[in-house]
Amino acid sequence: MNGHPKDSPEVRLGKTLSWLLRHGAQSEKIEMRPDGYVRVSDILASRKFQGVDFAAIEQVVKNNNKQRYKMVKELDPKAPTNEEVWWIRANQGHSIKALNVDMQKIMSASDIPTGIAVHGTSRQAWNTIAKKGLSKMSRNHIHLAQGVPGSGVISGMRALSQVLIYIDIQKALDAGIPFFLSDNGVVLTPGNAKGLLEPQFFRRVERVEGVRRVALPEWGDNPDPEFEGLERKAEQIVESMAAGNTDAPALEPIQSESTPSKSSIVGAEEPELVNKTEKLSV
Repeated sequence: MNGHPKDSPEVRLGKTLSWLLRHGAQSEKIEMRPDGYVRVSDILASRKFQGVDFAAIEQVVKNNNKQRYKMVKELDPKAPTNEEVWWIRANQGHSIKALNVDMQKIMSASDIPTGIAVHGTSRQAWNTIAKKGLSKMSRNHIHLAQGVPGSGVISGMRALSQVLIYIDIQKALDAGIPFFLSDNGVVLTPGNAKGLLEPQFFRRVERVEGVRRVALPEWGDNPDPEFEGLERKAEQIVESMAAGNTDAPALEPIQSESTPSKSSIVGAEEPELVNKTEKLSV
């Protein structure tokens, strides 16, 4: 099992499952559908999952507060009888190429329910990111959240991010950069031809100081009424959802007709720490 020896069995199982579904299915010789799903039975038969049963995997999916995974019960075309089996996938974060994981294409910044797309990273990484931009690195996409940690957003950012990079989605779209919404509401982009989302598309950058967020000079330290309006809108959406208002805009896109819908257990993903490197002084 992956993870630290001191991790609980459930945490180690979750880390191993995440690795397998995002990166390791091919090396483990586990068949993966074009949409990223694998048979749960194939996972249970794998040497890495010896001693694990279906209930343990189901528990990891249900308990994952970032909704990294999704399970569905569907027909298996290779089964000798017309039989339904359980399938599981990671909602995003893949390095496996040629996958067609179900995503909603963003045509306009208004397609993002909160109107916000932000990437959290470390202070150490920021110097390089400020010069070169965000990189998808070995993954298929750069990950952006619809809000900051603590605002009720399910996934897309590490809770301990030290620097917050807000993206001007409309400007990037107009420049031909594609964006998508994952099944659990994370905003994804492959970036440009080099896999980068360049600094010209950074709308605002903030340093996190405890509970305070301070805009960095030259990266949005001037008043921006439109940005402030988006933040208020995002907060209102989250508050409305927390209050049980079913009319509030969902933070997750509606599934397309091609998305399996039978007996689904939803559950999904943390973003990468994008670039490592030099020391930062902010």
